[in-house]
Amino acid sequence: MQNIYNKTVVQLIIKGNLVVEQLNVFFKTYDLTVQQYNILRILRGQDGLPINLFALQEHMIHKMSNTTRLVEKLRKKELLERNVCKDNRRKVEISITDKGLGLLAGIDQSLMNCEKKIVGKLTKEELTNLLLLLEKLN
Repeated sequence: MQNIYNKTVVQLIIKGNLVVEQLNVFFKTYDLTVQQYNILRILRGQDGLPINLFALQEHMIHKMSNTTRLVEKLRKKELLERNVCKDNRRKVEISITDKGLGLLAGIDQSLMNCEKKIVGKLTKEELTNLLLLLEKLN
């Protein structure tokens, strides 16, 4: 017999995987993964200021991601830049390019529509309550 804790955790895993699958399908149309989008989102939030690899990794949603590999893939797509820090040559600074910002601007509305579709069965009040409950799990 499943206890309430087990049932809740299993449902969180199932629903979390479902959300990730739907987002993967969405981002595939933009030749991105969820993790690559997360990096670009973090860099956009830097308002033009560079960030080092360690700090970028600290902000990642998927902490187990190979951030170095993801950054390199995005660099090859010219969506971000990697530059050696002038003050500390061992430090690499990462910043989003105009091309990366343009891609995000083109994605924003479609992503909002995708997110609405994912949680669209819930009312605004239910969404607010769900957020409060999920934040309590921290």
